[in-house]
Amino acid sequence: MKILDRYIAKTILKYSLSVMVILVGIYAFFKFLEEVNDIGRAGYTLLDALVYIGLLIPSMAYMLSSLIILLGSILGLGYLSSNSELIIMRGSGNSVMDITKTTLKISLVFIAVMIIVGESVSPILSDYAKNYRSQALGHGSVTSNQQGFWIKDSGNFIHVDQNIDGKVFNSVTLIKLNNPGELDSVVFSSSANFDGQKVDLQGSNSYQFDSSERFTKIDRQELKKYTIEVAFDQELIQSLKKEPSSLSTWKLFKHIRFLSGNKLSADTYEVEFYSRIMKPLTLIAMIILAIPFVFGSLRNSTLGRKIFMGVALSLFFELSSRIGGMLSLRFDLNHLLSASLPTAVVFLVAMLMLYRVSIR
Repeated sequence: MKILDRYIAKTILKYSLSVMVILVGIYAFFKFLEEVNDIGRAGYTLLDALVYIGLLIPSMAYMLSSLIILLGSILGLGYLSSNSELIIMRGSGNSVMDITKTTLKISLVFIAVMIIVGESVSPILSDYAKNYRSQALGHGSVTSNQQGFWIKDSGNFIHVDQNIDGKVFNSVTLIKLNNPGELDSVVFSSSANFDGQKVDLQGSNSYQFDSSERFTKIDRQELKKYTIEVAFDQELIQSLKKEPSSLSTWKLFKHIRFLSGNKLSADTYEVEFYSRIMKPLTLIAMIILAIPFVFGSLRNSTLGRKIFMGVALSLFFELSSRIGGMLSLRFDLNHLLSASLPTAVVFLVAMLMLYRVSIR
């Protein structure tokens, strides 16, 4: 890396880290205010609240990563602009495109680090934080998982009234079909164990249906144990109680594949998945769009204007992506197209603006 590239990288990273500290600090402060009312309940202390907020910091940083690097790039280049260093760089033979490439490389490295943290560390710490808070409030780690669900697995339908911890189920009903619309049997159990590959229903009542004769014959049996192999795993069961935005990209992909394989709707998960995939490209478009404003006003650009421009661009992209996702769900549009179209349009506009600035 050239000395000039290192200098630009150092400046942008310095401002990006400063922005991250400020934004994450603001989000953490407001999150702490939400916890103030619970301090003093059961065994929930001020220290517990601070630990809980601290465990959520990686997820906050990941959520704000695009805004952080965008503002960091704008403020870093703005600093160089206010000191007339960008003019000197261009006068020494460095084009606008060269400076843009350096800025994009730094931004992508920053985003890559944040994605690794957000996809690996953040989900683990977030789950631990929720359990930690629940136990400190005296709820225990089990109550947060006690919820029912329906799930389709091949030709079977399974209903669980209470999911204890992803391994123990209460009040389980298994409906088996021979053919679409033809009932084979119904098995009910007050409890079941799940090991990730099969479900063991304890003390089951089985009702076998025979429709071959004029009247349907029902054969009832009491079974000590009834075992059925399933295609889903414990990660999928745990993900059923979470919003798509709280799942990692890999879990989203597995969830979509399972739902699609069983001919179930996966629209909300697909919208979130494609928006995650497009996030790095969206960031590139945002930075390219911001750079012409910095170079286009080297003399009269102010810090406040740059901050306002960065926030406005971020909100615009966030709003457009959300609107695109809602429209694709509402009108059953192609989810990949709705996630990529706003980025493609702004990317084209940004490249045209950058080209105009570079030929001046």
